[in-house]
Amino acid sequence: MNKKSLPKYIPEESSPMQEKFINYIMQQGKKSTARRIFNDTLKMIAKKIPGDSEKLFKTALENIKPQLEVKPKRIGGAVYQVPREVPEARQLALACRWLIGAARDKKGADMATRLANEIIDASNNTGAAMKKKEDTLRMAQANKAFAHLAKY
Repeated sequence: MNKKSLPKYIPEESSPMQEKFINYIMQQGKKSTARRIFNDTLKMIAKKIPGDSEKLFKTALENIKPQLEVKPKRIGGAVYQVPREVPEARQLALACRWLIGAARDKKGADMATRLANEIIDASNNTGAAMKKKEDTLRMAQANKAFAHLAKY
């Protein structure tokens, strides 16, 4: 097939964070499908809640970003869960992964609807992705006694 005959897809204006999120949505290399899901999600959010849907999306990601996480460290034959601060790039990666994972776990609607509902919940500090963040923080606080082992 001739390359000139293919229609050229021009994406809507999107930030690097949105493009990264689209890449997380993407499965089996189908980026156009992932982009359509994301754009439909933003449209559904705009219908449900008045205001800027992109700002709501950013708020949801900021709410989900974890500050602390635990990493297993093997010291003297025992494995300790050592709390550590999360680097900025990993915070965004975890937030995107948790948000999409929570939407995929729900059943009964198309992905755009589930993702829109999860983003709205996350912006209100509720939902499955927010629970994942709270569980991670709770685990890090419970293992605070092992923080001195982080230097090893």
